[in-house]
Amino acid sequence: MAGHSKWNNIKNKKGKEDAKRAKEFTKLGRYIMVAAREGGMDPDYNPALKTAIEKAKAVNMPNDNIERAIKKGGGELDTGDFEEIIYEGYGPQGIAVFVTCLTDNRNRTAPDVRHAFDKCGGNLGQSGCVTFMFDQKGVIAIERFDGLDEDELTMEAIDLGAEDITSEEEGLEIITSVEDFTTVRDGLQDKGYKFAMAELSYIPQNTIKLEDSKDVEKMEKLIDMLEDNDDVQEVYHNWEIED
Repeated sequence: MAGHSKWNNIKNKKGKEDAKRAKEFTKLGRYIMVAAREGGMDPDYNPALKTAIEKAKAVNMPNDNIERAIKKGGGELDTGDFEEIIYEGYGPQGIAVFVTCLTDNRNRTAPDVRHAFDKCGGNLGQSGCVTFMFDQKGVIAIERFDGLDEDELTMEAIDLGAEDITSEEEGLEIITSVEDFTTVRDGLQDKGYKFAMAELSYIPQNTIKLEDSKDVEKMEKLIDMLEDNDDVQEVYHNWEIED
């Protein structure tokens, strides 16, 4: 799940990853494989691969799985021909939703995604119908820890090129441009900061609250059904999730 509040989503994703670890490993393996195929097998020269590996390590994906996925992407092992596809649509009450997928069979993926929208009170739309409502940004989340100097972290992030820093109860959220994401992430990492999240994401320009509990249930079910699909990598939306 991706959107605001990031901290709610981090906690939601961690819970799901614990419950569905094998499925998460499958998705991350594809992510690593495609990143290696498109940008090379060396993470020092391939920021997308470095991010993919860090996400895999954050959920304790075994190193053997990571290395195998890199070799598949680099052509050293046989693999299917995966492609990235984006599906866009609307959830209950017009919530904007778009879904990024990595699939080796779009004739399997498209009906599954359409079924999830139809079953949960939404509908699949045409390409471009909602993506203009989101901005792609780098998102770095740092949880609070003993000795954290918030002012110092803020200044360090700004000096590295961060666009915005938000202080929340759980920690600090740092927003960067796509171009500056790697510089800010690596710079903060070199200074010893640990990340709860560090990835390129799509942030909604505006969010919508759902007042009807039935619509909330439908939206939660839609996200769960999509995220449960092996072909789905990320689900972005502009639903404002309550604590």
